[in-house]
Amino acid sequence: MVTIKLNNMKESKLIEMQKRIEQVGEVLSEILQKLQQVDVMAKGTLTAFQLHIGEKKWKELVIDMQAIEGSAKEPVEKKFEDVE
Repeated sequence: MVTIKLNNMKESKLIEMQKRIEQVGEVLSEILQKLQQVDVMAKGTLTAFQLHIGEKKWKELVIDMQAIEGSAKEPVEKKFEDVE
């Protein structure tokens, strides 16, 4: 009888864990869907901004941004070494 109780406890814990994993999967799916919506909105906003300011002004902004990025400190590239 004790063995049956332990098996039932283990089985119930597994079922509970399975339900929790399914819930986490559902939440992740919702988060990914919302992230995709944000991506679409960001791209749409950028396109609208480009159209609003015009091609000439946009090119000037791109050049300015590249100059700012170029003056920023370059990140140091990390190299992986063989570890034994």
